[in-house]
Amino acid sequence: MARASTGPAYPERFYAAASYVGFAGSPDSSASNAVVSKFNNEAALLLYGLYQQATVGPCNIPKPSSWSPVELSKWKSWSGLGNMAPAEAMRLFVKILEEEDPGWYSRAEVSDAIVDVQMNHDSKSEEIVENGNAYPETKTVSTENGKVVESEDKDVVSEGLGSISVYDQWVAPPVSGQQPKPRYEHGSAVIGEKMYVYGGNYNGRYLSDLQVLDMRAWTWSRVEVKKGAETTEVESCIPSIPCAGHTLITWENKLLSVAGHTKDPFETIQGSNHVSRGGHSVTLVGNTLVIFGGQNANRTLLNDLHLLDLETMTWDDFDAVGVPPSPRSDHAAAVHAERYLLIFGGGSHAACFNDLHVLDLQAMEWSRPTQQGDIPTPRAGHAGVTIGENWFIVGGGDNKSGASETVVLNMSTLVWSVVTSVEGRVSLASEGVSLVVGSYNGEDVLVAFGGYNGRYSNEVHVLKPSHKSMLQSKMIDTSVPGSVSAVHNATNATNATRDLESELDAGQDGKVREIVVDNIDGEKTKNKNGGDRSIAVITKEKEELESEISKEKLLSQQLKQELTEAENRNGDLVKELQSVRGQLAAEQSRCFKLEVDVAELRQKLQTMEQLEKELELLRRQKAASEQAALSAKQRQGSGGV
Repeated sequence: MARASTGPAYPERFYAAASYVGFAGSPDSSASNAVVSKFNNEAALLLYGLYQQATVGPCNIPKPSSWSPVELSKWKSWSGLGNMAPAEAMRLFVKILEEEDPGWYSRAEVSDAIVDVQMNHDSKSEEIVENGNAYPETKTVSTENGKVVESEDKDVVSEGLGSISVYDQWVAPPVSGQQPKPRYEHGSAVIGEKMYVYGGNYNGRYLSDLQVLDMRAWTWSRVEVKKGAETTEVESCIPSIPCAGHTLITWENKLLSVAGHTKDPFETIQGSNHVSRGGHSVTLVGNTLVIFGGQNANRTLLNDLHLLDLETMTWDDFDAVGVPPSPRSDHAAAVHAERYLLIFGGGSHAACFNDLHVLDLQAMEWSRPTQQGDIPTPRAGHAGVTIGENWFIVGGGDNKSGASETVVLNMSTLVWSVVTSVEGRVSLASEGVSLVVGSYNGEDVLVAFGGYNGRYSNEVHVLKPSHKSMLQSKMIDTSVPGSVSAVHNATNATNATRDLESELDAGQDGKVREIVVDNIDGEKTKNKNGGDRSIAVITKEKEELESEISKEKLLSQQLKQELTEAENRNGDLVKELQSVRGQLAAEQSRCFKLEVDVAELRQKLQTMEQLEKELELLRRQKAASEQAALSAKQRQGSGGV
């Protein structure tokens, strides 16, 4: 993706950067000291290695002695670049300098205003590893008017402001000014003709800068925010707190940053007792913010619902009826007809979702309507915006790959369709991308910025929806079998986005609106009143639908019969269970009686043993008495004196 700025082209830009850093000639000791004084050790060593790679080539000098730790570190930084091409080393050198010192060029003594681009010599394919999978990245370089233009994706057009006139295709406008750092999980919002970008995550670090993109001139600028400054400008409303995973909302010409992850996380959302969070959704309904889901600092997923009245700055909690969405984060939310909150997708710690949930904010009731059309694949980290009754979804992924389709949901009919798809490694198919609605030449356009798909992005892409993607199609009444769940058109009914569930009686056909989209060739479809559909065709379709209804009824009867048989089997099992329980009770009673008899017998046995002992004692006493009597008798018979 070529980015236009003021500065010399390569290799002049590289040499200007090297001169600014301190590598005017060769990176000797004095130059190295100058670099270290400007940057930290890690950045200084990397700049040294890239400079050597760009000017000398791959490292082929022997490893220095460990007695010289500085020279050893410099050698490791250079040799670690392997066989990197000099042009790539130049580009990385300038990129690192811009990240470490964004305003370097304004302080460098160079002139010549030429387009700044990322260099590449040929059309080649680089392999990038993401989540254990390798993806080819194609970069094509061409030359126009002596300037180098690089394209990373054939579906993203980069031909200047005139390309934005193309419908249903992502284009890259030639932005100018100092580009922001690449990032994802940032917040973006529009006031007037300016897109504001606040915070985000870059290389694991939370950002606190406030960037502004003027969508008239497509020029970037940075706003230096002074906390507590007395000014009516919108920029003073943003606190310079590094954060990511927050939501940026526009309200009454103000920017509101809600929740998000910070370096020193709060336990609650400011001004409330609710747990702090990131990856949540915030939707503005009138003067009320509706906050749903996300995850807290302990990575616990949430599915709670909180409302903030912006006029009184008071919180309200509601216990909605129905089945709410499962706990999740990084989902998308939208409001329809100022009454219905739609939640799509998101992820848990183990899976991503593509379910759709609707909350009636008047009845405070959750429902899960039936989706139709080209239902998107499961995804998390996507972004969405609404234009009228159409909800556009961009980006996201499923932990394996990014979602390449840009899809749109008609919130009145719940019919999904694909607007366009991109191929290759492009920021539009990444997580944490932001999406806003801007205006260009009086027409609404989608503006996407940033994202992460294995690398951080700071690219801007624009898409102008056509009548096709806006689903401006005609309604055709057609008979369909079964039950239908949809949402009423907001202009035709006050109960927009309400789930419709109807059962067909015998001899009656249900009616549902069929959305006909203009085909790719531009041929417009006509409804049945237009005369293009003959009576024979309609009759045939009716017969087919009636046949489908008959099949559905037959299937319903079979299911009812199976249900009746299952209930009968269940009744028999209940009776058998009751019988077994009765037998078990009788056995338990008999067992109890036996235990009582055994106890009585044991008692009698103990009594008998005691009697036997007493009898044995009496026998011994009797034998002793008889022996004594016999002895006395013998003494009397002897006649002794």
